[in-house]
Amino acid sequence: MKVFPKKLLVLFTILGAFAAVIPLRAQSATQPANPTHEHVFLIMTDGLRWQEVFRGADASLLTKANNDNQPIDTLVRQYVRSSPQQARAALMPFLWGHIVPEGEIYGNRDTGSDAHVTNGRNFSYPGYSETLVGYADPRINSNDPVPNPNVTVFEWLNKQPGLAGKTASFGAWSVIADAFNRQRCGFTDNAGYEPLTSIPMTPRLDLLNHLKAETPRVWADETFDAPTFYTAVEYIEAKHPRLFYLSLGETDDWAHAGNYGRYLEATNRVDMYLRRLWEMAQADPEYRDHTTLILLTDHGRGEAPVEWKSHGQKIPDSKYIFIAAMGPGIPHNGEVAGGTPVTQSQIAATVAKLVGKDWNKQTPAAGQPLPGIQVVH
Repeated sequence: MKVFPKKLLVLFTILGAFAAVIPLRAQSATQPANPTHEHVFLIMTDGLRWQEVFRGADASLLTKANNDNQPIDTLVRQYVRSSPQQARAALMPFLWGHIVPEGEIYGNRDTGSDAHVTNGRNFSYPGYSETLVGYADPRINSNDPVPNPNVTVFEWLNKQPGLAGKTASFGAWSVIADAFNRQRCGFTDNAGYEPLTSIPMTPRLDLLNHLKAETPRVWADETFDAPTFYTAVEYIEAKHPRLFYLSLGETDDWAHAGNYGRYLEATNRVDMYLRRLWEMAQADPEYRDHTTLILLTDHGRGEAPVEWKSHGQKIPDSKYIFIAAMGPGIPHNGEVAGGTPVTQSQIAATVAKLVGKDWNKQTPAAGQPLPGIQVVH
């Protein structure tokens, strides 16, 4: 998918001061989504294993061989705990402290919950396309930057009454622009190192555009997550999209590089970004109580001690993923154990249902919405 250096060349940080700290709001019971007011934030982080999501850090991988000049003792203190429940909460505190209790999560294979991709390829572009269109397309068989021939649910929704002009996507990986087919989709589709120019320029946005252009690049086709995230924040504050997509990539990059410490840090930052998005939503009257947050990954990875670095058809277990959601219309099932398997192909119809549209009628090949989604009719 990308170019992976053997050693860390640069460490890039955007100051967290860009986001305000707002008290979180909790819902005591499942409230149906009101399609005329609902907003959907779909977040994907590339190649994050279900194992870390549900078990937390794997202490056996916190060795010098799996890290690049990082303080192992510090990583152990930060992420290693005596139980999987404590370890996963240390790694992703917002996911386990707010999203799961107030929503649901699928994919813990230790408790019999099955979430997987259906494309059979178990790598990035096929996973993104399956998520966005609702079915696996055999023509999407590489990570080459080829415009998606399929209409995504976001492109279709952007043309529906009340939703036109209310859609945007952001991705750290440049190919995300192709997954949405920028030439055709009709909305802001910002990816990779591109500057954002579709909203009025602000000092912060100007700085972000310059940082993306001028910071030394570790990966030729992908930025660090921070500039992508904060660029997306600028857009949300300016345009208040109803349908928002964000793809982050460092979880995959550092895993491919065999750098487990950086992989854990990237995972922890993803959780921090989720919290900040939710805080933004709860601080804004337009978004408050009318925003659903969905989190998943494009593919899984293999097992430790070696195959955790990789994924693909030769690693069958890399088809297993996780899916988490919180917001109006999302059942309060918490951590789902056992039950019917869920798939990546169900996300597109879920997004459409939350805003009152039927993606399955438009695209019969797509998977059905996730079970139990409640909307006002």
